[in-house]
Amino acid sequence: MTQERKIRVLIAKPGLDGHDRGAKVVARALRDAGMEVIYTGIRQTPEMIAEAALQEDVDAVGLSILSGAHMELFPRVVEQLKARGVDDILLFAGGIIPDEDMPALQEMGFRGIFRPGATTQEIIEFIHQSVPTAGNGGSSSARGKPS
Repeated sequence: MTQERKIRVLIAKPGLDGHDRGAKVVARALRDAGMEVIYTGIRQTPEMIAEAALQEDVDAVGLSILSGAHMELFPRVVEQLKARGVDDILLFAGGIIPDEDMPALQEMGFRGIFRPGATTQEIIEFIHQSVPTAGNGGSSSARGKPS
């Protein structure tokens, strides 16, 4: 009998945004859903987030932002991930993100964008559908299809 590998998710708060309640709620919900969650805390640099993703060998990275600096910080996080060879993981974001910014974020590689009103169940289902696990024929890294 093989044991299914847990999905590993990094939840991070880039920049100076100190509002972390939503990120903590999501992190707890993902843990309760059986995922292994690494929460970096607030005020993380793009370099710190990318390094944590590499060191923790995560399947997905979720960025939470309420400050409005997502178009400045998210590209830097993606750049730092690529610089470390971490380019095969699922990226998703949550927070205050205007409609007009969504296409650019999707172009950067963010497959899920969750705004106010999204439920934790929606996020859980998105990750389960997007990240293959050892128990369902997937590999140890996120190579799921966009939802």
